[in-house]
Order: sequence, then C-alpha cells, then structure tokens
Amino acid sequence: MNAIACRPVLWIGEDHDDELALARGWIEPVLTRWQTPLTAYATPGMAAAAAASDPITPRLAILATDRPSRWTLDDAVSLSRAWPLMPIVSVAASLVDGRRRSGPALPGIEDVAWYDLPGRLETWLGSWSAGRAGTLTTPTATRRDERLLGIMAATPREPLTVSVVAATPMDADGIAALVPVAGGVVTTTQWGRPRLDEAAAVLVWDVGSLTVDTLGWLGILAANRPHLQIIVVESFPRGDSVRAALEAGAATVLGKPLAIEALMGMFRHLQPAGDGLGADHPHC
Repeated sequence: MNAIACRPVLWIGEDHDDELALARGWIEPVLTRWQTPLTAYATPGMAAAAAASDPITPRLAILATDRPSRWTLDDAVSLSRAWPLMPIVSVAASLVDGRRRSGPALPGIEDVAWYDLPGRLETWLGSWSAGRAGTLTTPTATRRDERLLGIMAATPREPLTVSVVAATPMDADGIAALVPVAGGVVTTTQWGRPRLDEAAAVLVWDVGSLTVDTLGWLGILAANRPHLQIIVVESFPRGDSVRAALEAGAATVLGKPLAIEALMGMFRHLQPAGDGLGADHPHC
C-alpha cells in the first residue's frame, strides 16, 4: 500500500455536540489516532515536532466547530505550519449555521455543514485517489460552473437509477437537474410523497421539513422497499430530526441548498460495489 493511499484524515476538537458526534461517526473509517487537541500545534516549534513525529501528511484536517469563534486564525496557521500542504475545513454544527451561510469566518478555511460532511468528504477522497486536485483546492472566488466541471470529472462510476420526489414541480425539477451531474440517472420525477412501489435504486426525497406524517410515510416506504436507498433533503436538518429520519429508514439526510458535492459523495457511498467511506480510500 503506497503512502498516498495511506494518508488519513485528521479530526481536531471535541464531538460532545450531538450533531458533531453524528458527523464523526459517519466518517470514522477514515479517521486515525490523529484526533489531537489543537494545543499540540500551538507554536511553530510544537507544530514542527508534531509533524516530525509522523512524516505522513494527512489528506485533510477537520476542525470540529460547535459554536461561532471556536477556532481562530492563529489555530489555522499553527496547523498549516505543521503540514503546509494539507487542506483544512471546518465542520459546523447548527449553532454555527447562520455564520456559515454568510461566508467563511477564517480565510482559506471552508465551512461545511455537519450533515453534508460525509458526502463531501467522499467526493474529495475520490478525487484525490484518482490523482485529481478536486474542488477543495479551487479558490472560492472561482465561478460555480468551473467548480462543477471539476466535480464532474472526479469520480466516474456506473450511474445509479434515481427517483426524485419533492413538494412542488419546481423543486423536483431542480433536484432532477443535479442528479446527472452527481452521477445518477433520473428514472421518475414527481411531487407530493413517494409511491410505495419505487423501482429505482435510490430515492431523493425533498420533504421540506420532517413532520410526524413524513416520518411515518418514510417508515412505511422503508419497510415496503428494504433495498431502496432513501436520501432525504430537508431545509434545516437538526440532530434530532436527522436521527429520527435515520431510525425511520433514511440512508442519509442532506440540507438545502443541496450541495452537489454532498449528493455526488452519497451516490458513491451507496454504490453496490463499495462499502462507502474507507472502502476505496484505505488508511494506515
């Protein structure tokens, strides 16, 4: 196994927050012993010592952000001193959601919603394993269509058949337009609630908000079609609503606006030939 394939992902910070605990649990296969307090990199000398103790540069550092101002620019600089070529992202819990939507708080540090982290990480790892830079290294000022072109070339795989359901025709058409870019093939597009005889491999269901009735129908659908992979799209996912959806039978919950990287990563994760995070990206 070569050193590039073995490069791990570094998680920094606590996961006492329920949402961050969910995110960390989802990506556990690619995390390693490098779950270290950031104080280990607080000074240039300490950062150099930390890097020298293990010469393999992590693929990515994730700052667990449970509240605004959890991390400072000095924190990011200390990490960059330890591993200058390592990308850094911040995974944000719901308390940080408003700040995240207004733009990154730290220059060069991309804020990622906690529910989008598994899918986006899957996409990044797929790009890096294929020898591509991926969108994480693309300047945020780059035009959106240029970023999408980079994503589209990242992970060629056998496309999944996908059924799209949303509350309105406009919402359904919007998601259906993203599915081919993410690597799926749309078989049906409808609005309202899904039929119990869904024939596609994957269902992308924009529920708007998760209500008791929605969770009830989700449970019935999952029981009726146990092999159907259900991706629920919710406007503002929260830890309790996501856990309820997972318990009802959803494969995952993504937020709105729907991130193409997150959707592409989930399609990779749900491929029958693989086991998701860690399967294509072994670590040491």
